[in-house]
Amino acid sequence: MTESILVVDDNREILEFLSEVLGDTYKIHLAESAEIALQVMDTEVIQLIVLDVMLPGMDGFELCQLVKSNVEYCHIPIVLLTSKNSHRSHITGLEAGADAYIRKPFSPEFLQVQIANLLNNRLKIKAHFATSPFEDVRVMAHSKTDETFLKQLDDYIRKNIQDSQIDIDKLAEHMNMSRPTFYRKIKSLSALSPKELIDITRLKKAAGLIAENAYSLAEISRMVGYSTQSLFSRNFQKHFKVSPNEYLKSLPLAK
Repeated sequence: MTESILVVDDNREILEFLSEVLGDTYKIHLAESAEIALQVMDTEVIQLIVLDVMLPGMDGFELCQLVKSNVEYCHIPIVLLTSKNSHRSHITGLEAGADAYIRKPFSPEFLQVQIANLLNNRLKIKAHFATSPFEDVRVMAHSKTDETFLKQLDDYIRKNIQDSQIDIDKLAEHMNMSRPTFYRKIKSLSALSPKELIDITRLKKAAGLIAENAYSLAEISRMVGYSTQSLFSRNFQKHFKVSPNEYLKSLPLAK
């Protein structure tokens, strides 16, 4: 998957320059103001924002703070660009929630490395969550707001886990979001669709039940909302790279 980056700067030449520097690696969205940036975030799945401090109207510090305080966007890492070289402005950027702070002028290579590090670290966390049977969903949280969001989401899915057709619209409504906003949030936060996240939650619950060694695999597949044991076994193998039976045999209590 090619990550999408939103570049926000009121200087058209800077936008074009950054588009050239980053465009070969990422899908780039451009915005000349905070207002346009918010419109883009309302319609696109954004993985990272490169944000200039000096903007007309709402400045970069204010936009950064707004993004980091909004549950719909707070998971998105932000790289602040600024020509202000004072310690005070650096502190202001960090207080606003910026994940990286780069002073102008900067080398393109330095910006690319900063972006790659932020994205790669998050991709590793997402992959670890998806492939580890017992990893909690909150491992993907990068703020208290996201931690609360993910806990509420996980609780709802697990409460309704026996329902093989969990309604995405009802789930989005439970999270106080529209379906498109909910989809963008989950996709950007976890690299999964809501349906995929539900399926992985089913499999993690199943892993816990297998570890209890108190139910047959047929019983467990029904308990976590699978219509057939064969589908459950295929999905378990796909995500955890081991079959349910092999997983059971690998557990200390099964030996």
